[in-house]
Amino acid sequence: MAEAEAGSTVEMSLKDKGNEFFKAGNYLKAAALYTQAIKQDPSNPTLYSNRAAAFLNLVKLNKALADAETTITLNPPGYFRKGCILEAMERCDDALSVFQTALQFNPQSAEVSRKIKRISQLAKDKKQAQEVENLRSNVEMAKHLDALKSEMSEKYGSEECWKDVFSFLVETMEAAVKSWHETSKVDAKVYFLLDKEKTDTEKYAHLLSTFLLPDILLTFDF
Repeated sequence: MAEAEAGSTVEMSLKDKGNEFFKAGNYLKAAALYTQAIKQDPSNPTLYSNRAAAFLNLVKLNKALADAETTITLNPPGYFRKGCILEAMERCDDALSVFQTALQFNPQSAEVSRKIKRISQLAKDKKQAQEVENLRSNVEMAKHLDALKSEMSEKYGSEECWKDVFSFLVETMEAAVKSWHETSKVDAKVYFLLDKEKTDTEKYAHLLSTFLLPDILLTFDF
């Protein structure tokens, strides 16, 4: 019994020291002290929650999330910390779901309610911005392709002479825009077709790189 009490005293001392370093902004030292305290009392949810907060401030988000999960396992109402970490990870849908669960455990929490309101608005704004950007990109691409079609008619005669090249270009641009919307990291000089065999690309790659594709791609703002 005396050993258990001594261990508890050590644990509280380490936690309190960790709290002091946390308040001072020394999150690395705070996390180290919480880790030592956890070794003394591995079933204490407060220690995991505190260390999760330290990891969050250190932007060690995966470690923070793991501690937040342990906190919930040991203390089911402890969802708020997990929601904050998911928010920092920009996983807004997941964060919103977790905060809604947290609100069920604590319906009177103004802080949780503010988080839900804020993330809901962010998700709405993000969706609207994406819709506007998609529309802008589609309009811009259609405008430039219409101009290209007229130019090709003037330079190369009937549509039969260049329709395959034009179709290749349209599909290439659509692939580039689709990739950009999904990853935001598209390289504008895309010389491949989405879901097409490599041989299809090679059929026109030299022709496009010689007199068509570079000039057209320069008109697009990816």
